Amino acid sequence: MSSIPMDLFSKQFHQSPYTYYKEIRPHHPFAKVKIHNGVQESWMAFSYEAAEAVLKDERFIKDMKKVFSEEVTEENLTPIAQSMLFVDPPDHKRLRSLVQRGFTPKMIGRLKGRIEEIAREQALFMQGKESVDFIEAYAFPIPIIVICELLGIPSEDRHDFQRWSNIMVEISDEPTFNEDFQAAMLEFHQYLEKLIGAKREQPQDDLLSELILAEEGKDRLTVRELYGVIMLLIVAGHETTVNLIANGVLALLTHPDQLKKLKEEPALTAQAVEELLRYNGPVEFSTDRWARESFEFMGQQVNKGDHVLVSLASADNDSTVFKDPEKLDITREKSPHLAFGKGIHFCLGAPLARLEGEIAIRVLLENYPNLSLDAELSELEWRQSLIIRGLKKLPLKLV
Repeated sequence: MSSIPMDLFSKQFHQSPYTYYKEIRPHHPFAKVKIHNGVQESWMAFSYEAAEAVLKDERFIKDMKKVFSEEVTEENLTPIAQSMLFVDPPDHKRLRSLVQRGFTPKMIGRLKGRIEEIAREQALFMQGKESVDFIEAYAFPIPIIVICELLGIPSEDRHDFQRWSNIMVEISDEPTFNEDFQAAMLEFHQYLEKLIGAKREQPQDDLLSELILAEEGKDRLTVRELYGVIMLLIVAGHETTVNLIANGVLALLTHPDQLKKLKEEPALTAQAVEELLRYNGPVEFSTDRWARESFEFMGQQVNKGDHVLVSLASADNDSTVFKDPEKLDITREKSPHLAFGKGIHFCLGAPLARLEGEIAIRVLLENYPNLSLDAELSELEWRQSLIIRGLKKLPLKLV
């Protein structure tokens, strides 16, 4: 079959991807797409059925070294590309089990009071202001402070993390982009080297110290794996929740009936978060996968080494699974959405993101019941990314 053109670099696509998905999904549930300015060809799952099948099929692997053994080695991969998100069993299970201890239900439960405290502090900081960039003032600080405290990292470094993670998840055809990316990764690496050195000298009661001790004591974590896990936790630990909160608030503001219902019934907040995750979730595409072997999939011939992406955003708006998917309904029954993925790579931090989103939205509406959008919808600019679905800024009126 011929490839379908899809310019992921265009502003038009990121402003309105759901229009594209609605048109293509019924006819091409799993299709070969030309991305990266029409040069690179990738398979993409658009329907819910295809998306779920790709995410669960072990023939689609994450470790590109297994497919491109001659071209790709540990030395020319960034540390984050060797984290648990980008490896397969048995390494995946080993890395995930090390990090899992920081995200048990018991640990997440302990964080609830602190998350509430942080949300109320950020709400207080906005008092007296007529308008704010909601992302900078509220949606970003809450999850970055939480993940920094969990890992044992100074929260004053959070704006560096924001800058580093932005360049890690975004795409650009600017001539200097690759150079800028490499410079940011070197800076991030140098920061972690210094931080890890300090933790080795004086371990603390935090997840980062535990990971370092695991590396040194039982030889279960290589130095590069340690760097990769920490990078992943810092980036994934706040990016998903920032955009869950911001996208969710935007969705509510553009659906005043649902916003009114939520303000009248705050007990619906947890259920509302699930619908907000489905409606315009924080992760647009899955991370990279490659075909381990050649085989037929969804009626298409996939060849060994083919690149595969899953459009989580498209799958979560599939009318064959979700009734009236274009409608925001915070009372929708329990949703099988794929916002956090599926299978062995299901987002480890999903319970934490859900809790942060629930508390952040509830506290916000308690303190600012009359907030409104301080820009035209057409003026809002979406980030260009192969992973994240999020706004660059969200101007809000607070009174």
